[in-house]
Amino acid sequence: MSVAVASEIPAAATLVRWRDGHALPLTIVLLALLVIWYAGAVWLNAPQVIDIAFSGRQDWTTRELIDATWSMERPVLPAPHQVAVEFYESVFEQDLTSRRSLAYHAMVTASATLLGFLFGIALGVLLAVGIVHVRTLDRSLLPWVIASQTVPILAIAPMIIVVLGNAGFTGLLPKAIISMYLCFFPVTIGMVKGLRSPDPLQLDLMRTYSASPAQVFWKLRSPASVPFLFASLKVAIGISLVGAIVGELPTGAQEGIGARLLSGSYYGQTVQIWAALVMAALLGTVLVALVGAIERLTLRQMGARP
Repeated sequence: MSVAVASEIPAAATLVRWRDGHALPLTIVLLALLVIWYAGAVWLNAPQVIDIAFSGRQDWTTRELIDATWSMERPVLPAPHQVAVEFYESVFEQDLTSRRSLAYHAMVTASATLLGFLFGIALGVLLAVGIVHVRTLDRSLLPWVIASQTVPILAIAPMIIVVLGNAGFTGLLPKAIISMYLCFFPVTIGMVKGLRSPDPLQLDLMRTYSASPAQVFWKLRSPASVPFLFASLKVAIGISLVGAIVGELPTGAQEGIGARLLSGSYYGQTVQIWAALVMAALLGTVLVALVGAIERLTLRQMGARP
């Protein structure tokens, strides 16, 4: 077999895997989004370009109009390449400790997100254990847990900031409390479902062996709840990120992705706003992937099939 033919076989196999796997649908969706995004930038920015840049001109062409809509300094909707350039410059061309660095703001938001996430896990698991084992809590507490999520977080966040600020707590903790308020709910509901998931026959078998309530919890209910818990954690970590960003908005914070969004809004820097939104999306993706990796490791240690 010649070298040229041998080199073509792996390439063809790679192309087949790309076509038959998830890469082809994902690529098509991304290309479609880019096309829609560029078209939307032309549609939304064109009125400003015509009124300002082409004012008094009658000889402009469609090409000139498109180029102008994709290169505005403060567009209504920035083009994808403008967001990419701003993202690259603010992440890779700034010192990590500089407030001009988007990576620095992402780390500030991530720290509040993770702290609130840990608080939410602790509160959610504690409430779930109480709801499952105490009938009074099941009837009285669970409805209030559900009702707590009907209050808009934008209405609660300023009150939490003010109350904690008067008590001397500023900076990271108020944002973590807001994140905890949002993310404890899915943890509680998922954990309650998981702790109640064992089959009645399994519970009867534990009673036959004269197992204590603590033994039933640790040897049956707790292992059965792990898949439900991690499914809830993937939702909770994303909500915790939203809570951290929302917590940065009412305070006029100088650090964090929320602060970056605020400063961009104040000065009309829409490209900066979109770059911050991209960073928030990437940060959320990384956090969810981290929870997924911990889930796979935990289930593997418990003997689950890959």
